[in-house]
Amino acid sequence: MERRRTLCNRDCPDSCSIIAEVEGGRIVRLRGDPDHPITRGFLCHRTQQFLHRQYGAGRLTTPLLRQNGVLQPTSWRQALDTVAAELLRIRDQYGPAAIFHYRSGGTLGALVAHISTLFFEHFGPVTVKRGDICSGAGEAAQRADFGVSDASRLHDLLNARHIILWGKNVHTSSPHTIPVLKQAQQNGSHITLIDPVHHQGVRLADRYLQPRPAGDYALAMATARILFENQWYDSRARNYCQHWDELRALVYQKPVTRWCSEADVTPLEAEALAQQLRDGPTSILIGWGMARRLIGGSIVRAIDALAAISGNIGRAGGGASYYYQRRSAIRKLTRDLSARTICEPLFGPQVLAASDPPIAAVWVTAGNPVAMLPQSHTVAQALRSREFTVVVDNWLSDTAALADVVLPTNTLLEADDLLGAYGHHTIGSCTPLVAPPPNVRSDLEIFQQLAARVGLGDVLAGSAAQWKQRLLHPALADHGITLQQLDAGAVPNPLAADILFSDKRFHTPSKKIELLHQAPALPP
Repeated sequence: MERRRTLCNRDCPDSCSIIAEVEGGRIVRLRGDPDHPITRGFLCHRTQQFLHRQYGAGRLTTPLLRQNGVLQPTSWRQALDTVAAELLRIRDQYGPAAIFHYRSGGTLGALVAHISTLFFEHFGPVTVKRGDICSGAGEAAQRADFGVSDASRLHDLLNARHIILWGKNVHTSSPHTIPVLKQAQQNGSHITLIDPVHHQGVRLADRYLQPRPAGDYALAMATARILFENQWYDSRARNYCQHWDELRALVYQKPVTRWCSEADVTPLEAEALAQQLRDGPTSILIGWGMARRLIGGSIVRAIDALAAISGNIGRAGGGASYYYQRRSAIRKLTRDLSARTICEPLFGPQVLAASDPPIAAVWVTAGNPVAMLPQSHTVAQALRSREFTVVVDNWLSDTAALADVVLPTNTLLEADDLLGAYGHHTIGSCTPLVAPPPNVRSDLEIFQQLAARVGLGDVLAGSAAQWKQRLLHPALADHGITLQQLDAGAVPNPLAADILFSDKRFHTPSKKIELLHQAPALPP
């Protein structure tokens, strides 16, 4: 029996290192890598059970082509010839904007993202998606505040006196943060959970606040007012914060009791929270769910402001952590070219309404929009009514079932790619544990063979190893990090800061923190 290592490439912050036991070319067991500083020898339940998907009857192992209204097995030659002919026809008839390339997070591999984008940039530019259904509003909020959405090293939590899990359910969305939190707790850190939902995190927390859904903004405003009223803020923070007086005026628009009533918490609970921020270092781990509320961006900005005025930004054990820059070690090879955009949460209505030209073709990479996006029936109607739809996947999803051509691709256990993580600063390489089934191809192979049919063969030429090498940020070599080293195991990203903003220099136009200073307007 042979043991092999790879990284999980699915849409999860933990990017776990997987040890597989392989026997006779077949994976017989998966476990977490005990030598990985984040994985620590355990996997989530979904990955632990992935062999049921890997070798399950639902695995796609041959291309499918819709004939007489039914998806039927076909050859790769016929499938790709059909795809090439239809994409060329639609581009010639309507222009490249009539083709919509939808790519999501079914894999977070940098190679898949770049290859698919490069193909459609050169073939078009085509229509692409804009916006986000996950972390986009919160990332935009932090970019407005700090110029970047990033965090200090995960293990800096061990320096915190207080840790606030604000709307973050680590048991569900970031299980490998739990051992770090428990270690911090053993070191004396106090953990507070703020969440409308009573979940497993309550058992981990020393204190639990339960605001009403979306009451987080009012809670932050109440807490900020208490900080100002008691002069529990860090006066030095005024030197690197813009709009200090405007923020103060904003929180003084209502008394603490009114803010707390809107949040459905008591003034004593808000005061205890303010004391924790004063008694730092205090680190706030911000959950993604809040940013999906109607005023989600303002909620995240209000929490950022609390961390800023209390002096917890740029401090060991402090911070407002929402996201980790997972692409900072990846070189950007694409140019962000597009003919027009479709708002992702409005996929169905906007595809149906598109005109001049209409959306005639949809290509889906690493996504299942019928199941993922709002208005599933409208999304399905939009796909069903297009002239041509292509889906690349490894199982017959709700979206693939509506396609005209389905192209089977590899799974995470067969992937050859580069990965960062958005729950910690570790980078690594996916390496194939086993070969895919004989009639399954990687996304790289699919796009290369399609590119050859439409006159773009030179654009995507190169092996997976060559593309991975191209994608590595040149600065990694200065730190002695090579592709061979990443193939052997994940390493800390040397381009990431140990303590984010320790120099109090921010990436905003003013080079200061841009504090929230206007009340959010409720959208219609």
